[in-house]
Amino acid sequence: MAQVHARTERTYSATPEQAYEAVADYATVRPQLLPGQYSEYEVRAGGVGAGTQVHWKLQATEKRVRDCLFTVSAPKPGTLVETDANSSMVITWSISSAGAGRTTVAIETTWTGATGIGGFFERTFAPKGLNRIHDEVLAKLADHLK
Repeated sequence: MAQVHARTERTYSATPEQAYEAVADYATVRPQLLPGQYSEYEVRAGGVGAGTQVHWKLQATEKRVRDCLFTVSAPKPGTLVETDANSSMVITWSISSAGAGRTTVAIETTWTGATGIGGFFERTFAPKGLNRIHDEVLAKLADHLK
């Protein structure tokens, strides 16, 4: 089975600290960033940064709904890693300086894809759909950071 990989990023007029604080706030900020494809969002432990456990359902396509239970870690400064207990999905948020008063936030998602023809279509189309969803999240983050 092959790894499926999706990545999207955006640069903001904000400091890395401001962006990290917003992204790491699963209790109040993160629910505001989620577009309509997300449902049943619930913080089950923690709420800010590493140690948070958060649940949501993601309707990636009309027929595909993922029931996700993520545990958050922060392996290095400026990075949050969300690991799903229900699948092989891992979402990595990377926040880095992009010069004076500017910050780049990247969302990178990987998971083990299906095999056969279904896997081919998943590797071809799923990253594009997920990038569209994550681009909406990053657009809402831009509004929050203004």
